[in-house]
Order: sequence, then C-alpha cells, then structure tokens
Amino acid sequence: HQPPRFGRMAEEEAETLAEEEEETPPEEGVPSPAADAPPGETDAGPSTETAALGGPDDGGDTMADTMADTSFQAGADESILHSTDAPAGSVSIDFVILPEGYGQTKVVDVTRTIGQIRVELENELSIPENSLFLMNLSGAAEFRELLPDERMMMDFGVKAGDRVGIELRINYYQEQPAEDYVMPDTLELRVSDAHGTDKVVTVHVQRPVAEKPYMGGFRNKQSGSTFHHAITQTAPLQKKEIHSIRFHREVQTYQYRTRSTQCKKDNGTQMPKTGLFVDTANDFELLPRKPYFSSADKSALVLEKCVVIQCHARGMVARRRANQLRKERNERLELQAKEAERRQLEADLRHKREVERRMHPKTFEDFNVLYKELEAWRLNEANRIAKSGFDEAARRAAQRELLHKETKLLQTIDKLKIQAHTQNRDSKIKKKLESMANPKVWAQCDGETTTVHTPYTTRAKELMDLYSGLRLPLLTVDERLDVLLHVKWTVKEFDCNLTREVVDLIDREADMLNRGRPEKSFVGLRRRLANLFLQFIESPEFNPEAMKFQKVSRQLYDQTGTHPLSTVPIKALGQA
Repeated sequence: HQPPRFGRMAEEEAETLAEEEEETPPEEGVPSPAADAPPGETDAGPSTETAALGGPDDGGDTMADTMADTSFQAGADESILHSTDAPAGSVSIDFVILPEGYGQTKVVDVTRTIGQIRVELENELSIPENSLFLMNLSGAAEFRELLPDERMMMDFGVKAGDRVGIELRINYYQEQPAEDYVMPDTLELRVSDAHGTDKVVTVHVQRPVAEKPYMGGFRNKQSGSTFHHAITQTAPLQKKEIHSIRFHREVQTYQYRTRSTQCKKDNGTQMPKTGLFVDTANDFELLPRKPYFSSADKSALVLEKCVVIQCHARGMVARRRANQLRKERNERLELQAKEAERRQLEADLRHKREVERRMHPKTFEDFNVLYKELEAWRLNEANRIAKSGFDEAARRAAQRELLHKETKLLQTIDKLKIQAHTQNRDSKIKKKLESMANPKVWAQCDGETTTVHTPYTTRAKELMDLYSGLRLPLLTVDERLDVLLHVKWTVKEFDCNLTREVVDLIDREADMLNRGRPEKSFVGLRRRLANLFLQFIESPEFNPEAMKFQKVSRQLYDQTGTHPLSTVPIKALGQA
C-alpha cells in the first residue's frame, strides 16, 4: 500500500501527461492507454488489467521489464498503477559525487522514482534544476548507464533492506558577469578614398601609460560624427633624458689647465719643385738623444708595471685575510679557554656545594640527600654481608656492627638537624630585624631614589643593635654589664608583665656576674633573656616598625586570654 503523498504526486504527473496528450495527438498505430481503459475506472483505482499484468507475487519482474521498454507516457501511467500494489520498505543508498569523491548515505523508500530522488538531492545541494545526473547503480542491483527519471528503485531489482551505490555527476554553468571591453592591439578600418575605392587600413593601438587631459573636440552637424582633440590620439610627450652628470664633485673641485702640444702656433714646409730652388747649405739633421719609445714599448711597460702593482695588491689582500683569520682563530681559542674555565669553575663550585651540603646541611633537601645516601650505604653493606659467606655467628656480629654504625650516623644527622635549625632561626631573625631597620626608599620622577630614615626605622635600628649585643659571646664582665644596663633602660620605659620579666632576668644575670659564676651557668638565662627581648622588639606597641611583619592581626591577638603587655602581676606557681 502506497502512502498518500506518493498518490498525490502520481495524480499530478498523470494530469500533466493528459494535458500533453491533448495538445499532441497520438501517432497512428499506437494505442492510447486512456482510450483502452474501461469508462468506469479511475486513474488511482485498481482495474482488471492491473490484475492481468501481475502483482508482486506473480510476474512482478515481467512488468518491470515491460515498463523499461515503453515510452515516457505509458511508463508514467503504469507507474501509477504499479504504485498501488508495490511492496513497502526502504533501501540504503550510498551517493558518491564524482570526480571529487564526496559521499553520503541516505535511506530511501523503494517506491521512490529516480526523478524524485534527483529533485531532493538538487534542493539539498542548492544547485540548479536538471543539473544533477544519477548513473552507475551498483551493489544489490547493477545498472551501468544513466538512470531514467521515471523508473522507481524497485524497478531495477532493488528490494527492501538492500544497500546500493549510485554515482552523482554535477554539470551546470553559472552565468559569468560581463567583462569590461578591452580594445585589441590592432584595428582594421575600411576607408574610402577620393575615387570611392575601399581600402583596409591596419591601425596599431598604443596603450596609454598615463591619463591624458580631455581637450574637447567638435561634431559634424551633417553626418553626426564626433571628433576629439588630436592630443587624445597621439602619444604623450617624452622628456629628453639627460645623461650628463651635473653638479659632480670633479666639476666643483678639479682644477683645469690648458697646455699646447705644438712648439709654434703656425708652421709650414716648402718642398723643392720645378721652377723653385731651395737652399740646403745650412740644413742639418737632428738625431734623437734617446732611442725612440714606441707605443708597443709603452704598452709593454704598462703591462709590466700593472703586473707589479697587481702582485703588491694581491699580497696586501692576502696579508689582510691572513691577519683576519689569525684574529678569528685567537678569539675562538680565547673563547674556548674562557668557556672551559667557566665550566671548570662551575664544576668546582658544584662539587664544593655538594660537599658543603653534606658536611653542613641546612635545608630539607640537604637532609633528604643524607638519608638517601645512608639508606644506599646500608643496603650495600647488607648485601655484602649476605653474599660474604660468613657463618651464622659472624653474620650476626657483622649485622650488629652495621646497626651500630647506622645508629651513630642517624644520631649525627639529628645533631646536624639541631644545628641547622638554630642557624636558620638566627639568620631568619637577623634578616627580619634588618628589614625593620632599613630606611625608606622613595622613587622620584626623574628616576632617582631618596633614602629616608624615619623615627620608626631609627627605633628599630637601636633595638636591633641591643639584641645583637645580647647575643654576642666572649664579652668581659664590664662590657656585658654595660649591654644589660642599656637593655634595662630601654625596656623600663614601658610597664607591663613582659618588661618586668626582662628587668628581673637582667638583675639576676648582673647579680650572678658580680658573684663570679662560670659561663656555663648563664646559657639558659641568656637564651631566655634574648627570647623575651626579641618578643619585645616584635611587639608593635614598643616597635611600631614591626606592625607590617605581624602574621596575626593585633585585634585577634588582644582577644586571647594571655596578654604579655598586661599590667596585672603574674602569680607564682603554688600561690593562692
């Protein structure tokens, strides 16, 4: 059963064919399908002749062969009759555009005609009508010619569910815009002379190299011919090229002198002849003092001197080239020597750095290197002991010795860690105090900078000096007491628990110094005093420059339960 859309398209095609048959009478001997049909039948309804032709069960292939051999009108009528009993289904078609080779696969109903498929493809490709050609059906069915528009896919033997391929060729011409008129190189003109004889004159066209002005012309009132000014038909005037060099340097700087090559301006010679006697009594011959120097001799001399000059010139060029090569070689060798020296210095510094980072490690990476090397040494020793072939007692003793050495090395690494932590802390504190004490640097508009010492930086510098004095070792008793006295005067300007504790520690150390206690007894006391004074320096209330180095806001710090700047006395442990 066919869908309604295909039935309407078939009816429209049948009406078009009926109108064409009314305009063009059928030929003699060819029966008309409409005339043979019974009067009670319609174009769309089934008939007894349709059953006689055969349906899809009996004789479907014979009817397709008969439709391929009939004319366009008969094929259209039979396609309408055939569409009623055609089987429903779809087929996959692979379209390939030649010669580009682009491909696309579409699913099409087997009852679709080639013309309908072509129209859909033309609309999809946006190309003019009747400019697409479908040919060379391959796959489930074979057809090696141009596919007729009136035949359906099932007429070629294609069944529902099959897959076929069709080649597409596009052939159309787009209308090109008209080009501007281009005058040919020669023109053949037919001219009549005074006797009325026609003569063909060939005129060579000269292309304009510049735009010429319009000078007007005149028009013949009798014939209507227009004549332009003669300048429009002639070549433009070319300026004469001046080959002589003007204002040259030789004209302005060279001095010219005129010299005559003759001994006398006017001279004459009289020869004897018949009727003329010339007295030769006083004549005498003059011989040249030197042999005559001919032009050939001059050319040979010039050639000889040219060869000498050429030898000297070539020698000069060769010497310059040799000097340049020697200079480049020396520079290259010097550069190579400097590069080798730089690489050797870098290698030495790298080796020194590796030794230093193992002897005095400071960073986390340095200790990782020590731990990795210790682990590699332990594994190597363990493998050596395992492969040595010792008996059980000797192997146990070697393992105990290895464990003892590993423990000693780990203890050494821990000591180095403590030393590195102390050094890193001291360097960090020193850097922080120096940053507080550095003067302000202001940039000016002219690019220069101005160093300004403010009261805050001066205060920070004084506190840094006092802290450095507290950390100095090997001081005499008088020098130590002088430093403690200055620190005490500095902190007593403020009254709080922190300053009271610092003053108490200073008084205690001064008392111990006066009693002559040994240096070992001052280690803990001095470390505690230095830490409390460092806390005093880092407090913005005592050192305003320390405000920008605070990691926690002072408002949050003041909200805590313990406040070092509180004036409430601190109760000793065990007191009620």
